[in-house]
Amino acid sequence: MLTPSTLTTLVFATLLLAGLALRLWLASRQIRHVARHRGAVPAAFAGRITLAAHQKAADYTIAKARFGLLEMALATAAVLGWTLLGGLDALNQALLAWLGGGMVQQLALLAAFALVSGAIDLPAQLYQTFRLEQRFGFNQMTPRLWLADLLKSTLLGAVIGLPIAALMLWLMGAAGRLWWLWAWGAWMGFNLLLMVVFPIFIAPLFNKFQPLGDESLKARVTALMQRCGFAAKGLFVMDGSRRSAHANAYFTGFGAAKRVVFYDTLLKQLAPGEVEAVLAHELGHFKHKHIARRLAGMFAISLAGFALLGWLSARGWFYTGLGVQPNLMLPGVPGSAPNDGLALLLFLLAAPVFTVFLTPLLARISRRHEFQADAYAAAQANGADLASALLKLYQDNASTLTPDPVYARFYYSHPPATERLARLPVTMQP
Repeated sequence: MLTPSTLTTLVFATLLLAGLALRLWLASRQIRHVARHRGAVPAAFAGRITLAAHQKAADYTIAKARFGLLEMALATAAVLGWTLLGGLDALNQALLAWLGGGMVQQLALLAAFALVSGAIDLPAQLYQTFRLEQRFGFNQMTPRLWLADLLKSTLLGAVIGLPIAALMLWLMGAAGRLWWLWAWGAWMGFNLLLMVVFPIFIAPLFNKFQPLGDESLKARVTALMQRCGFAAKGLFVMDGSRRSAHANAYFTGFGAAKRVVFYDTLLKQLAPGEVEAVLAHELGHFKHKHIARRLAGMFAISLAGFALLGWLSARGWFYTGLGVQPNLMLPGVPGSAPNDGLALLLFLLAAPVFTVFLTPLLARISRRHEFQADAYAAAQANGADLASALLKLYQDNASTLTPDPVYARFYYSHPPATERLARLPVTMQP
């Protein structure tokens, strides 16, 4: 008869490998499908997209997918190394021998795990930025800027992450059986605070934000927001071109800190009417309460996650089944230490193995929201301008017009170009 620990090991290993096999199969389908359709522009876009642009998008998509195959394999190996092969257990034992049990050791465990994981990911990040993105003309970063970003993000991670981690660990040890409920409340409060703090204090550490200077566009955008009943703290242009040629626009902040941000690359690529249509699409998400629903969904999912962690953290088979020997927790006994830090890390490592199969459901909900926002934008602005803007963004970002349908259904949070433009109340003419 299988013990709970052995069963946990078998289920975890099976789902980890099954998830890897599924994702490798999907990526292989994407590569083959895009390659087969590389030679001709789809009829719906003939005359608007050149063959050279279509082939660049195909080559970019294939290159990213092939690199993704390697990333998936390495990520799976890292998870196995941390869990069943004993990496996390070895790190924990080494820090126990050095620091003894207690809060300092647990924070050191979390920090060491983050640093080692970051170091493992560095080669892939460097290759993606300075080889893959550089090859297709998207990278604008210098090695100096990349290193500055890395140092800033690491320092911010320590300044922000260590205090919230210490709070979580303290609650796990001091708040009794319902610690997970208190921890969830603290985590949600932190995330809401971060939504206010990020656009004002954190984002400017990495990018420059200037008020929108084009008075004509500003008046047009302001009139649109007034028609839609939307108020923002300001309209800003971000120097996204310092890092990438990709274009975007987004809302950020919460409450009084809410603001509209345009990438400078977006304003260079789109006409004023197209910018208005893109913004109307984003306003559609607010009008249909997509943001509030996603926030409520995040609250609910995180509550379930904390409750599950609260249950798992008290069971020895959760640790041993994932390759970790739990610490002794005997007051006054030398060498004893809490397992809270181990529980957090094991949960973070194991959760994606089980939740990867929810990806197509979440992607489907997101695509439905995108269709609704598109319809709202076509009603509030100009549907032809939105279609033109989307087509420019697909082209400028080298997004393939011919993704594999199964791959798109599983992963795509935005509808493929053919489906999306076909649903707009305009006719795309060559």
